[in-house]
Amino acid sequence: MQSRKIPATIVTGFLGSGKTTLLRHLLTHAEGRRIAVIVNEFGELGIDGEVLRGCGIGCDENGEETGQLYELANGCLCCTVQEEFAPVMELLAARRDQIDHLIIETSGLALPKPLVQAFQWPALRNTFTVDAVITVVDAPAVAAGRFADDPVAVDVQRRADDNLDHESPLHELFADQLATADLVVIHKTDGLDAATLASVEAAVREETMPGVQLIHVQHGRIDPAVLLGLNAAVEDVIDQRRTHHDNEEDHDHDDFDSVRVQLTVPGREALLDALRTLVQQHEIYRVKGFVALPGAAMRLVVQGVGTRFDSYFDRAWRADEARQTQLVLIGAELDGAALQAQLDAALR
Repeated sequence: MQSRKIPATIVTGFLGSGKTTLLRHLLTHAEGRRIAVIVNEFGELGIDGEVLRGCGIGCDENGEETGQLYELANGCLCCTVQEEFAPVMELLAARRDQIDHLIIETSGLALPKPLVQAFQWPALRNTFTVDAVITVVDAPAVAAGRFADDPVAVDVQRRADDNLDHESPLHELFADQLATADLVVIHKTDGLDAATLASVEAAVREETMPGVQLIHVQHGRIDPAVLLGLNAAVEDVIDQRRTHHDNEEDHDHDDFDSVRVQLTVPGREALLDALRTLVQQHEIYRVKGFVALPGAAMRLVVQGVGTRFDSYFDRAWRADEARQTQLVLIGAELDGAALQAQLDAALR
């Protein structure tokens, strides 16, 4: 009889904070741990799952159709899941003797508390325990003032100010992700001076529970032993962690839109310039996708938060896939046709 519960680490964090980079490092430095990973994505393209599967450790593409379960070459597992959380968890429970640890990467738009509460269900509680909630914070974004220390006060101020004609749920979401954290990863700290880092930590500590540790990380590089094995059993205490959405019967993200565009791109810099202009003119929080550049045999990954964009070649285009540029734009009140037309015009 097996009584050991599978420890599950929930990795949450705002859009573009670097959760996938962190996971890639964990998987490539698993050191014999048999890790299962669930990537819970937002958007019409499986961008993050593709990046994760392209991390260089290999995958068996003949994965099981239910829950898109993939075997990794180092003995780990990778799942992509959007709405079929329970069936995937059942599938993983059936493989409990093959799993040492489960990691769940939430969408950048997800509230972690309801996910943790799902582990209170008898079907999950008997097999899994939430080892910890890890929140990844984009240090440069916080330093730039993208998030307020008190989201509730900001919302009150916005409603009272006639000059502000729209509300953003981002501050509350950021705060809720920190309020449920057992450990906070302050990411992308390279290049920030001591005073700036101190201001970022002060903003983060306004929202975290007392005693939560903050650690500085660059490029996702962290010893897995620091993140795994915290033994917090969060499902037993999550109801005491107060968030801004506790009184909502059901929370969704109707405030956010996800728009897909297909483009013909003349060059990398032309695309990045066009995207920077676009996000300055529209309420776009996140851009991510794959790009086909003229004459390039490699696929270009583009990811952006605000006006900050990263791009890199991840692998060669496969013979059986269409070489085309597809991007997902995530934001508020987005008009897909207008955004498509504006980008087409900019790239002519």
